[in-house]
Amino acid sequence: MRYAQGGGLTAERREFRARLRLQAVEQFARGETNAVIARELRVSVRSVQRWRKSWRSDGARALGSKGPASRPRLSPAQFRQLEAELARGPAAHGWADRRWTLERIQTVIARRFHVTYTVQGVRKMMRRHGWSYAAPAPKAAERKAGGWVRADGGRDGRPARAPCPPGGE
Repeated sequence: MRYAQGGGLTAERREFRARLRLQAVEQFARGETNAVIARELRVSVRSVQRWRKSWRSDGARALGSKGPASRPRLSPAQFRQLEAELARGPAAHGWADRRWTLERIQTVIARRFHVTYTVQGVRKMMRRHGWSYAAPAPKAAERKAGGWVRADGGRDGRPARAPCPPGGE
């Protein structure tokens, strides 16, 4: 899985990888070959070659963890602002119906914060902040579209409406 698809390393996994690289540094200092180091650490020879090159040019500190590959693009304060925008409803943003879609949320984020997200990124962000998809009851489908709701029911006790992916989840 690639980073853009939600992959990447957890903090524990980053720490584990950093420890591997530091073990490799000890073995570089002892003069062991790349193949031996790769076999002992269970990594590719190419990784060991890259690590050795970095170690030669910048020392052991070059092989430490650099932290997460990215950070959330919207801060907690910005996400609260986004929720306020969602509470205003789609009509306030120029859409005729009452239905939020992930694409519409993506557009609001781009307009309001000048930040781009993929549709999948919007979905993951909403889930991360406690939103979930709620499909309408079959008989109510004509009256009310399904959508995303806050798990806590929103500030006023009513479900807060948010994006509804085409065709459900």
